Amino acid sequence: MIEALVSGKLHGQPTQKIAKTGKPFVVAKVRAHIGDADVFVNVIAFSQAACETLLALGDGDAVALAGSLTPKAWTDREGIARPALDLVASQVLTAYHVTRKPRALERKPPDPCESQQSSRHDELDDGAALDF
Repeated sequence: MIEALVSGKLHGQPTQKIAKTGKPFVVAKVRAHIGDADVFVNVIAFSQAACETLLALGDGDAVALAGSLTPKAWTDREGIARPALDLVASQVLTAYHVTRKPRALERKPPDPCESQQSSRHDELDDGAALDF
């Protein structure tokens, strides 16, 4: 098993399917640029968060996926072997996520338990006493 981070653009619309066990999953295809060529990554997602994120995207949307990768090959119409990758996505990140977190932090109400003094502390300070 290869743990990988793959980025590219969705090729087609992600599709939700139902397994024989009744559990939903999502399949998608991502076109990733490698060197001077493109390779298709066949994506399957089982986690609810990854499935919801993929289903919110459409053809051509940029996406980054993390998960278990399996290299494969397929033969085109001319009989030429082409590379392909199968990815079981555990995490999905889109450009929409990049702006969502800063906006959420801006809207975060002040913590009433924090005093004015403690709100000015260094974010890396763990509060432990220093022994010199």
